[in-house]
Amino acid sequence: MSLPTPCRRVAVIGTGAIVTGSHLPALRAHAGRVELVAAVDVDEGRLDAFRREAGAQVAGFTSAEAMLDAVCPDLVLIGTPPALHREQTVAALEAGAWVLCEKPLCLSLAEYDDMAAAEKASGAYASVVFQHRYGSGAVHARQLIASGELGAPLVAHCQTTWHRDAGYYAVPWRGRWASEGGGPTMGHGIHQYDLLLHLLGEWEEVRAMAARLVHDVESEDVSTALVRFRGGTLATVVNSVLSPREVSRVRVDCADATLELTHLYGHGNDDWVYTPAPHVDAERAAAWRTPAADLPSSHAAQLGALLDAFDRGERPPGSGSTARATLEFAAALYKAAFTGQPVRTGEICPGDPYYAAMHGDHPDWAPKERA
Repeated sequence: MSLPTPCRRVAVIGTGAIVTGSHLPALRAHAGRVELVAAVDVDEGRLDAFRREAGAQVAGFTSAEAMLDAVCPDLVLIGTPPALHREQTVAALEAGAWVLCEKPLCLSLAEYDDMAAAEKASGAYASVVFQHRYGSGAVHARQLIASGELGAPLVAHCQTTWHRDAGYYAVPWRGRWASEGGGPTMGHGIHQYDLLLHLLGEWEEVRAMAARLVHDVESEDVSTALVRFRGGTLATVVNSVLSPREVSRVRVDCADATLELTHLYGHGNDDWVYTPAPHVDAERAAAWRTPAADLPSSHAAQLGALLDAFDRGERPPGSGSTARATLEFAAALYKAAFTGQPVRTGEICPGDPYYAAMHGDHPDWAPKERA
């Protein structure tokens, strides 16, 4: 006779749009496995509105520390601005809670390694929200590539071409290194190139360019990269907030097939297309079709995977070395763009300026003192 699955007590830190619009529906989708017991926000009016929507049983706090002391949750969901992620994640880990935090998990590799040390000391785990890995279409695509069924991956394209206007950057913490950590490389395209890394494995070398073409911000508003993967695949990556026709796209050309995903903010099975090479017979190609069960990429899909790991007592997906690899890729892209030199995996270590901050204290890109 199997033991009943425990119901995890969950708290949220931040009650803005991402928590209300994505995390709260994810919690409701797993209502039999989680109980939302607390919410934290410095804006008491927003906190009260969230508690009215979430339910009267949710205790309200204006301090994360007070909440952690009073409630002792099993899992903390963090949906605050990026500059707060490291401090709030470390505090939750030290309280013994697991963490699922919005991207970027933190602002630098140095901050990530602080969080990794807190994980090791506490025995709890911190995952970053990279929900595009968890849709059934992505799971199926990764299995096909990893098994060699599509042939060797040769060429890839990763595109996040979105549009953000001046009103978007009127929010005080956006576009600033100290509060956002970077531009579309950190805050927008990171979802797509995380999926690319998930599909293709370890990257080996990055060459890149970045620019401020439209917006009056500290960080970039567009970046591009050329990437060599350890297996030999060559890829392009584009991250833009200057593109009126918005699209998110990943394409991988393998020896036996082209795999394409085209969507915007989330994908289902129908968004994945497989085109066989001329030498592939129809019966083999038919087996590549996405599975009948369609689990869209979403916070709910990732939360389910995290809860499964929690029940097994295992490190959850989206944490540890895989989360660090995506952050290291961002740092490498910035370093390559700002220095004009190729950057190899493992190069950015303590003592490298790009280890401590994505701008690397580069004179053309580091924050300037404000009058």
